[in-house]
Amino acid sequence: MVDLDIQIPTAFDPFAEARDSDAPGAKEYIHIRIQQRNGKKSLTTVQGLKKEYSYERILKDLKKEFCCNGNVVHDKEQGKIIQLQGDQRKNVSQFFVQKGICKKDQIKIHGF
Repeated sequence: MVDLDIQIPTAFDPFAEARDSDAPGAKEYIHIRIQQRNGKKSLTTVQGLKKEYSYERILKDLKKEFCCNGNVVHDKEQGKIIQLQGDQRKNVSQFFVQKGICKKDQIKIHGF
């Protein structure tokens, strides 16, 4: 019999990279991802902010700045995650750098 290395396609998990990386300092990054909803609709998720920040206040400023809706989701594994409507990856990263929340090299932007 011939052994074939066949990979069975599975569902794409956008948070798999954050869970798998056990490298030191991996938790210091702010991960900005995009998730496809139905059709053209998408969500932007922000994960990895420091716990001393007020997520609700940052969300309020992001919503006001980009004229979009959003909320804070409490996940058991990942902690608090900010979700915004639409593709706001570049806007959010520029916002964080301008407001002094983090430096540009601490942001990882994921997506297609």
